[in-house]
This record gives sequence, structure tokens and C-alpha cells, in this order.
Amino acid sequence: MTVDCMIEDRRWAEIDLETLAQTATDAALARLGLEPSVFEISLLACNDARIATLNADFRGKPQPTNVLSWPAQERGAAVDGEMPHAPKLGMDAELGDIAIAYDTCAREAADAGKPLTDHTIHLLVHGTLHLLGFDHERDRDATLMEGLETEILGKLGLPDPYRV
Repeated sequence: MTVDCMIEDRRWAEIDLETLAQTATDAALARLGLEPSVFEISLLACNDARIATLNADFRGKPQPTNVLSWPAQERGAAVDGEMPHAPKLGMDAELGDIAIAYDTCAREAADAGKPLTDHTIHLLVHGTLHLLGFDHERDRDATLMEGLETEILGKLGLPDPYRV
């Protein structure tokens, strides 16, 4: 996977975000049977102020969030709980863009008692799945997406992020 990483907030460099992004995106694609080397994602590593602006501009929600995703193609399934449409090899190399906010991620990780690296990998897997058409707005879609996240993270040696 080619992850074009633009780091606006230098704090991300402290945890080697580029390596974490490569690990997370490759794992998500491999789990879905997609060859990571043929796909590209752009990643913006920013702070809460920047992501709040993006969230306001694109979602009408003028507050910070942990991660945002902009798929290059609409791939979502029409039926709740079904698999989204897979990207076509050779045609859909660019999967889309992800933005991740340091402040919110660090706060969430601390609140949950998790290492920032683990939480970051989870959010990057989550964002990559969004680029691939997965969502959590409908109940069965959320169950499918969360199950995949848990499985992918488990294969990376990370605990289930949804376990209380």
C-alpha cells in the first residue's frame, strides 16, 4: 500500500505514524483479499483545530473528531449488513483520503488506558474500512464493520477495541 502521509502536527512523528499507517492499511486490505501494493491512500495527520474545520466543512459538525475519511468511490452496500463493492484492480487504485487528529486520539487513548499507537492503528483500520465502503450507520453494517476491525486488530496482536 502506498500511504502518502502529510504530517501537519509534529507530535505524530513521535509515534512513527507512517509505519503505523502502513501496518494498519495493509492489514485491512489483506483481510479483504486485496493486494495492498496496488492501492493508494492519502493521510493527513493533523490536530483538533484542523480536523474541526474539516468536520464542519464536510459534515456540518464544527467540532473535532478522531478520524475522517473521504472515499474516492462510493462502495457501500445497498442492503444493511452486506459486503460493500470491492475496488476494481487497475481502475480504483486511489482509495481516498483520511484525516486523523492527534489531540482527540491521544485523549481517547489515555481515557481508555490504551497505548496511543494501538488506538491510532485502530482508527487507521477504521478509516481504511470506510474508504472501502464499510460504515456503521445501520445496525448490521456496524456489526460487520466492528467485527472486521476486531479481527484485523487481533491479527496484529491488539485487543478488541469494542470490549468493555
